[in-house]
Amino acid sequence: MNDRILVWDGCNNVRDLGGLWIGNGRTTQWGAVVRSDTPARLTATGWQALYAYGIRTIITLRTYGMVEDELDFTSPYPDLVTIQAAIEDITDTEFVQQWVDTNYWGTPLYYRDALRRWPERHAAVISAIGQAQPGGVLFHCIRGHDRTGIIALLLLGLVGVTMDDIVADYEQSPDPVRDELLAREHSSVREALLSALEGLNLDGYLGMGGVSQEDLAAVRKRLLG
Repeated sequence: MNDRILVWDGCNNVRDLGGLWIGNGRTTQWGAVVRSDTPARLTATGWQALYAYGIRTIITLRTYGMVEDELDFTSPYPDLVTIQAAIEDITDTEFVQQWVDTNYWGTPLYYRDALRRWPERHAAVISAIGQAQPGGVLFHCIRGHDRTGIIALLLLGLVGVTMDDIVADYEQSPDPVRDELLAREHSSVREALLSALEGLNLDGYLGMGGVSQEDLAAVRKRLLG
């Protein structure tokens, strides 16, 4: 897992989603998709490293209704496409009461409910990855933990990455507060991620959210070769 960590000056939570097991001795492709904290923190050297790594599309994961200056940046490269996608909605008062006000928004405990509420929002990101121009795709939020984590869960689950590797990838973003909250609920990262995917047919879910069969195939081709 540590081999996938990328050092881009200014960011501290960047890793390639290549090298993850999908069974039959196969792994996901290196350089195809990367997850991170916000590129707004990158220095000039960090941007050079991102570009040299082959990233040509950046997808910023936002929350509708929130002002998030930490997600605002300008790419220094004109051929680097940037896409904005709000995958959550802070104007949903029920969601705020259940997850934000209780601090469980910073844990994967909320994933299952978020997926139920906003299939179209999550599906739009998967479509964007499928439609991305040639080159690597980077998706990120502020810390690179939970909005990034939920898209990574969908993406890796879709291409058949083993649950052990999905969990291990998520745990590469350490958070003692998250782990304390999970323990308080007698849960764990693994249990929360399994719960999020329980009974969820990802092809059907994403299709219902608006992802075309062509885009699903393109995502698999990008990550599996």
